[in-house]
Amino acid sequence: MGLTWWNARPREIAETGWAVNGRIDVRDGTVGVIARPPVRRCRRPPASRAIRQVRSGTIEGMSRRAPAAAGCLCGLPAPYQDCCARFHRGEGSASTAELLMRSRFSAFGVGDEAYLLRTWHPADRPPRVELDKRLRWVRLEILETADGSVFHNEGTVRFRAHYLDRGQPGQMEEHSRFVRLDGRWVYAGVV
Repeated sequence: MGLTWWNARPREIAETGWAVNGRIDVRDGTVGVIARPPVRRCRRPPASRAIRQVRSGTIEGMSRRAPAAAGCLCGLPAPYQDCCARFHRGEGSASTAELLMRSRFSAFGVGDEAYLLRTWHPADRPPRVELDKRLRWVRLEILETADGSVFHNEGTVRFRAHYLDRGQPGQMEEHSRFVRLDGRWVYAGVV
């Protein structure tokens, strides 16, 4: 029973009963881990274990009764409900251009077309947004930011967005411009 590198979602690893050792490597919505097959001590299959990611990059087992909350789709460690969802629900607005970029990426991920339109500059806003249902947005990389802080009225964010199109990985890169309009940040197009 040797160790195996396994590229799967944490839940898939847990449901198989594999014991997890080592560090994680998160890429495209999957987690690479070093794992070994389950040890069968009786005829019944072992109880499933949930896997929790820890910020340090280690993996710990825990029972299914207390599932860990994953970080937000935007790449920040807070759970979606405490991170981008509050902006999507209208319970505040992004304080920086980068936070707006992150919340817009999450909106693409969860299919919140209304939020995308609300945060688009009126001069460039399309009449509607039709999201491609075949795409699943999985990861955001912020490559560079310029200005766009709480002290600025304009800023840019260069990012790389990773997605799966019918299971095939892909990515897009964009350098976006953001402006402050009536006190809140809005997307103003590509630089």
